[in-house]
Amino acid sequence: MSKSSPSKRPFPLERTRNIGIAAHIDAGKTTLTERILFYTGMIHRLGEVHDGAATTDWMAQEKERGITITSAAVSCSWKQLPTEGLYKAFEGQDFRVNIIDTPGHVDFTAEVERSLRVLDGAVAVFCGVAGVQPQSETVWRQATKYGVPRIAFVNKMDRVGANFDAAVEDIRTKLGANAAPILIPIGAEDLLKGQIDVVNKRAIIFSDDDKLGSTYAVEALTEENQAIADAAYEELVERLCNVDDELGEKFLMEEEITIQDVKASLRRATVANKIIPVAGGSAFKNKGVQALLDAVIDYLPGPLDIAAAVGQDPDDEETRIEVPTSDDGKFVALAFKLWADKFVGKLVFFRVYAGSVAKGDTIYNPRTRRSERVGRLIQIQAAQHTDIDVCHAGDIAAMVGVRDVRTGDTFTEQGNEVVLEPPSFPEPVISMAIEPKTKADQEKMANALQRLSDEDPTFTVKTDEETGQTIVSGMGELHLDIIRDRLLREFKVDANAGKPQIAYRETITRETGGEGKLVKQSGGRGQYGHVVLKMTPLERGKGLTLENKVVGGAIPKEYMNAVFNGVKEAVLNGVIGGYPVVDLHVEILDGSYHEVDSNENAFKMAAIFAMRDGMKKAKSILLEPLMAVECNTPEQFQGDIMGDLNRRRGKITAIDSKGGLSIVRADVPLSEMFGYSTVIRTLSSGRADYSMTPSHFEPVPQNIVEEIVAQRGEGK
Repeated sequence: MSKSSPSKRPFPLERTRNIGIAAHIDAGKTTLTERILFYTGMIHRLGEVHDGAATTDWMAQEKERGITITSAAVSCSWKQLPTEGLYKAFEGQDFRVNIIDTPGHVDFTAEVERSLRVLDGAVAVFCGVAGVQPQSETVWRQATKYGVPRIAFVNKMDRVGANFDAAVEDIRTKLGANAAPILIPIGAEDLLKGQIDVVNKRAIIFSDDDKLGSTYAVEALTEENQAIADAAYEELVERLCNVDDELGEKFLMEEEITIQDVKASLRRATVANKIIPVAGGSAFKNKGVQALLDAVIDYLPGPLDIAAAVGQDPDDEETRIEVPTSDDGKFVALAFKLWADKFVGKLVFFRVYAGSVAKGDTIYNPRTRRSERVGRLIQIQAAQHTDIDVCHAGDIAAMVGVRDVRTGDTFTEQGNEVVLEPPSFPEPVISMAIEPKTKADQEKMANALQRLSDEDPTFTVKTDEETGQTIVSGMGELHLDIIRDRLLREFKVDANAGKPQIAYRETITRETGGEGKLVKQSGGRGQYGHVVLKMTPLERGKGLTLENKVVGGAIPKEYMNAVFNGVKEAVLNGVIGGYPVVDLHVEILDGSYHEVDSNENAFKMAAIFAMRDGMKKAKSILLEPLMAVECNTPEQFQGDIMGDLNRRRGKITAIDSKGGLSIVRADVPLSEMFGYSTVIRTLSSGRADYSMTPSHFEPVPQNIVEEIVAQRGEGK
C-alpha cells in the first residue's frame, strides 16, 4: 500500500463515537436523528418525516412514503453540558459523533444488520405508548449478535397514553435487558416539560416559549421529583453493584460512592453490555435530545473502548488475528455497504479498524488477491458528499474507484492479510418474475438488477432454467415494490412483474438411506462413482450438515469434496415442488470407486442420485414461512380482525391491552398476508395498523400443498 503522509486527525479516538439509531418502524428514529443534527449545528432548519423533508430520508421513495429505506450516515460534533462528568479533561471540547439512521421496516433488515456490524454503540428507540414492538425485538437481537452496547430512548412521551415506567418494564421483560432509567421524563402527554437527570440529581426544564427546544434550564429538583430521583438513583446503584465489581466492592466496604464513581461504573457496565441506561423524551416535541447526546458521550463506547476486531488468515481459517484500534497500525477496514450514486458511480462505505487510508493509496483485497487504487475518499452527510484527504482508525466514510468489491470484503495492506467477519444476512422470503416492457430494455434491466443486487445482499436475481424468466427475490412486498420503483426512476427501465411467489422449503420427516451409482462406458475412458449415504431430519432452522463416515478408503479422500458438492447441489431442488431442502443431516457411509474411470464429476453425480433416492423414501414435506403479525386496533374491531386472521390460517398467540388499544399477536403464513394493509384498514375504518416480521417455517397443510405444486407447474 503506498502511504501518503497521514494528516493529523481532527478528533482523537477518545472523542469519537460511532452510533446507530435503530428501532421498530415509526418509533421516531429519523425524527431523533434530525433533532441531533439540528442541536449539534449540522443543519439550521428542522425537517419533518411527514413533510418528506428529513435530512437522512433523502431518497425520493423515502420522501414520498415517510419511511426510511436505506441507512444514511451523517457526522456531527457535540459539546457536553458542564457537569461533574467523566470527561473533565475534555470539558469545552467537541466530540465527533458518526451516526447511522437505520430503517425500521422488516423488509430492509439488511440495512440494520450491516450497520450494527461496524458500529461501536447504538441508541434503541422505543415508542412511549407501544413499548417493545416486533421489530424492536429483531433489531435488539441483531445488536446482541454483534455485542453492540446500547442506550434505550423511550420516545413519543408527548403522545396520549405514553407511559415511561411501562416501557421500561417492557424492555426488561420482553428483551431480558437490565434496564436502568437515567433520564426520567417530567410529565407526560401534553404536560411533558423536561427530564429528571438521575445521576447528576437535577432537573432539565425546556422553555415553553422556544418551540425548537434549543432553550432549557438546569434547575434544582422539586420535592416530588427529588423523591423520584432518589428512588431511581438507589435502584441504579443497586443494579450497578450487581454487575460491576469495582462499585460493588466500594458498596460492601461502605465507602462513599460519588457521582464520578457512578458514572464510571455505568460506563463500564454499559460498554460490557451488562446494563442498559434508559432515557425518556419526545424528539418530535424537541424535549430531551440534548441530555441523550450527553449520555451517548458518557456511556457508549468509543473505538478504543471496544475489544479489538478479530479476523482470520485467508489461507488458514483456524488462525485468528487481532486488529487493535490504532492510527499507527497497519491499515485494516471492512466494506459494509455498496451504493450506486448517479454522480460519482459506485460508492463503497467502509469502517477503518486500524491504520489510515489516504486518497490515491493502493489497498489490497484478500478475497480477490488484487490491489486497487483509491480514487476519492468521501465524508457522507446523507445525500451530501464532501471530499476528504485521509480516513483514520475509527472513522466511517466512503471511497470511489474500487471496482471488484462485495459487501463484507476486508481491505488491508499488501502483506498484512487478514479477513474480518462480514455481516450475515437473512434469506429472501418472497420472489416474483420480472420482465421489461420492451425488448430493447432487456440488457439495461439485467445490468440494473445486477447493480441493485450488489448493493443489497437480501435482494437476489436468477434466471429460471426451464422458463427463461428473470426471478427476483427479496424480504417482502414493499422491498420488491421499491426495487421496481428504483428500476424506473434511477435506471429508466419500466418493468412488468408477476404475482409474488413464496420462498417455500422442503424437509424430510424420517431417517432413511440413499444409494447412487454412475456407470458409463463408451469406448474410451468411462465414468464411475458410487455413494451410499444416510439422511436424518434436524430441528427447524438447523440447515444442512454433512459428515464423512467412510472407512477403509471406499471413497478416496480426493473425491469427498465432490461428494459434498453433489449433496449441496441436490438439496437445491426437492422432490415435492422443486423447492430447496433444509434441516437435514447427511452422513456419507460407503461407496466404491474404479481406479481408472472414477473422477470428481462421477462422484458428484453419484451423490446427487443418492440424495434423490433418499429424499423419495424420506416422506418429504413442504414448509412455508410464517410471519409474526402484531395488530394494534381499537377494541371494537378486535373480533373482526381476529376472525380475519383465523381465516388466513393464522394462530392467535397473544391478546394484550395497552393505552386503550387491543394488541393482537398471531403467527400467519406469509402467503396469506398479501394485500393485508388494505383489508385491516377496511375492517377498522382506517383506525388499526399492523406490523409483521419473519418468525419460522412450519409444514403446509396437505390440501394446500397440491395447490402450491400445481401453481408452480403452471408458472413454468
